[in-house]
Amino acid sequence: MSISRNGLFQLFKYLVYFFLAMNVYWFFAQEYLAAQLQFPHGVGPGDMIEAYAATIDTAAWVVLLLMFELETYVLDERHFTGPVTLTLHGLRAICYAFIIYAFYGYIVNALFLAEVSETSGITGLCTMATGQWSYAVGLDDYIAITAANCNSFSAATSFYLFDSMQAVVDADGLRAITILAWVDVINAAVWLLVVLVLELDVQLQERDRYEGLALRLSNIVKVVLYTTLLLAAIYWGVKGDFVDFWDAFLWLVAFVFIELNVFEWRKEVIDEKLAAEQA
Repeated sequence: MSISRNGLFQLFKYLVYFFLAMNVYWFFAQEYLAAQLQFPHGVGPGDMIEAYAATIDTAAWVVLLLMFELETYVLDERHFTGPVTLTLHGLRAICYAFIIYAFYGYIVNALFLAEVSETSGITGLCTMATGQWSYAVGLDDYIAITAANCNSFSAATSFYLFDSMQAVVDADGLRAITILAWVDVINAAVWLLVVLVLELDVQLQERDRYEGLALRLSNIVKVVLYTTLLLAAIYWGVKGDFVDFWDAFLWLVAFVFIELNVFEWRKEVIDEKLAAEQA
């Protein structure tokens, strides 16, 4: 029994999709722990997007990815009946709503980091080693300060306290996580532009108008957008934020698959035209 090259390709593609679905869990686990500190009295309905922006965002993107996969690869032209098309577009619209909602959450998280105040009377973290204070070692990543680890976080003599949280960070740490937070914002904004362009590609392809100037402009814009996303992924990798780097890398690979689907779809349409003209 042998597996064809196309079979291996499809297996690899769906394995990437599976890992992306798993990232929903990893982001939830990370954000759940951070929410215990950020919202000590519990996460209310109005706080969900601030507490779980990455989880909501990733879940919506996974569903949206599957919708694109169905429309650009799995389903044939004969399957695009009125109800099917309406369902696909409706689900995509819901995903877009959650993605935009999550984008707002990233902005809120970035602005939250500006709500810090400099502590007074604290010259070292070991004076806070009571088990009730935490140190921000990264974005949404807090570790309880204890007598055993208080000397390992920072040698600074002044710190910043997060609003409504029993968590602190030094100036360098605050600068680093603030940059990461705004990279999240930029990354989310660029992905919104990517799906906008891809949505236009699909709509034009469905109307047999994905060619000429529209095709060239789409390719130019996507080169700029994907390059920006790659730079964000590299930044996360350099800064040691493996979860964000891994997630960004997988999404780039996943959307390469979607782009290949659109390419193959367009090639099939062109081949069918040529065959009809020669008949």
